[in-house]
Amino acid sequence: MVLDKDTAKKTAELLLQINAIKLKPENPFTWASGWRSPIYCDNRIILSYPVIRNYMREQLGKQLETLYGKPDVIAGVATGAIGIGMLVAEYLGLPFIYVRPEAKAHGRQNQIEGHLEANQNVVVIEDLISTGKSSLNAVEALRNNGANVKGMLAVFSYGFAVANENFEKYNVELHTLSDYDHLLQQATETNYIKEDQHKTLMEWRTEPATWQP
Repeated sequence: MVLDKDTAKKTAELLLQINAIKLKPENPFTWASGWRSPIYCDNRIILSYPVIRNYMREQLGKQLETLYGKPDVIAGVATGAIGIGMLVAEYLGLPFIYVRPEAKAHGRQNQIEGHLEANQNVVVIEDLISTGKSSLNAVEALRNNGANVKGMLAVFSYGFAVANENFEKYNVELHTLSDYDHLLQQATETNYIKEDQHKTLMEWRTEPATWQP
């Protein structure tokens, strides 16, 4: 859920500006999952632009405080959200941890890196939500280690129906700075895409797993 429409519009504008999000309906990307997609999002690029990363940090921090007050700990989901999560923790003056996809096979075999105590309130930061699987895997790891996960904030979400179902199943509240609908609105208003491209992009979002150009 987007909390503020003006922030959603501005975030979409900035992500397009730095090519963190690329739209290519005529020359689709192939995701690691094998899905064919007219959009590719790499929000780690945000970290290379100080003014824009500060904007994201402040907006995530302010929305987090509005929704949850100050939790005990901020958790980033490895690897994409480690950087932005640490920035949010720094902005709020809070401890930071991050969660790996799975426990290491060597050393201390940690899945959660950093200091976390049982019953601490945690808000999870993500850079991108697709199906929600990896994000919710992090939530499960935190809960298994005794954390009270208050919710999750992310920079951007594709808004897939399967993601909504997964977050509801895990009883996790999700808020994002921007989402697919606001992105397409911004791209259309600025002539980044044309009407026929907009139609293609909407069709893809309906059935992303089976879509073909």
